[in-house]
Amino acid sequence: MRAISSWACTPENSRGRLHGEQSGTARGPRDAFQRDRDRIIHSISFRRLRHKTQVFMAPDGDHFRVRLTHSLEVAQIGRTIARVLGLNEDLTEALCLAHDIGHPPFGHAGEDALEAALAGQGGFDHNGHTLRTLTELERPYPAWNGLNLSWEMLEGLAKHNGPIVAPEWALAAADAQFDLELHRWPSLEAQVAALADDIAYDNHDIDDGLRAGLLTLDQLMEVPMIAEGWRRVEARFPGVPARRLVGELVRSQIGEMVNDLIVSTQAQVCAGGIETIEDVRAAGRCLACFSDGMREAERGLKRFMYANLYHHPSQLAAAEAAHNVVAGLFAAYAADPARMPTEWREALPDEEPWRSRHIADFIAGMTDRYAIARYCEIVGPIALPEGF
Repeated sequence: MRAISSWACTPENSRGRLHGEQSGTARGPRDAFQRDRDRIIHSISFRRLRHKTQVFMAPDGDHFRVRLTHSLEVAQIGRTIARVLGLNEDLTEALCLAHDIGHPPFGHAGEDALEAALAGQGGFDHNGHTLRTLTELERPYPAWNGLNLSWEMLEGLAKHNGPIVAPEWALAAADAQFDLELHRWPSLEAQVAALADDIAYDNHDIDDGLRAGLLTLDQLMEVPMIAEGWRRVEARFPGVPARRLVGELVRSQIGEMVNDLIVSTQAQVCAGGIETIEDVRAAGRCLACFSDGMREAERGLKRFMYANLYHHPSQLAAAEAAHNVVAGLFAAYAADPARMPTEWREALPDEEPWRSRHIADFIAGMTDRYAIARYCEIVGPIALPEGF
């Protein structure tokens, strides 16, 4: 059996679930974190990620990543890191799989539109909406709302980027229901999941950007870490066409970042005298980290990707169209809630802010293609950029 570190989360010491469950209802020999992972995989909101934007909105090509495939890739990276560090792989995997469930259609463009629509009603934040979705909107069980996930799972999702001083309303509601100790650092499993997300999209967005023709290899050579990696790959595979080396570049770079993260995190744990999970939460800083050199290189890569891919003119045009779709849907449903499906219309609260938040809940759950179809149905035709 694989050794578990003394600072790892263990299902035996879990703080449990908000709603008590009879042990006889467990389906198969699974512990608490394994059931958390499986509940995510079997959820409706997880299935919807297959038609939600990662980088390219409602892409024509079958080979581009979407939120679902991105989440699976993050989970693979997170599991690998957790195994070497002696962390709980199941909890790490569950956190990775669930981290993007709160994203509305069209990614950050859709989030910006909902944030503007709810400006007077508390705003919208995809991380808070992840908690809201998993604790309230998912309803597969007859006795309670939500998936009734473990405390460690909810804590990790709430603050995987660190302590939260001023939570927005959705996260504050989840915290009020089941105290997540938002002022403290989360488990190492949650910290690893957050960095696995960075590693995945830092590198896989390069692959998608090249595939879409929005990036070129010549452009990428402006990034020192990529140029250095490309030279190593070419040296290992002399004479091989460049198009056959892109995958190797991405794999090699992921490997380097993973290895750097493991070594740096081990050093931080040792230097901090970390012996228990409580030591992790009381450390006062993030223990999972890159080395100083890798951190600066990764930041340089992100700056390049924002300048050349995420803010590419075609991406900005698509984002504007997506923003208009989400904003238009919110305005249409707010003006005439009868346009909503029966189940959502009948549950619409009478009072603000819950009325507007309810409409936002409905829209946030939409996939890209469903949002476009509903917009065309109830608002009218919309001119979308080519390839949208």
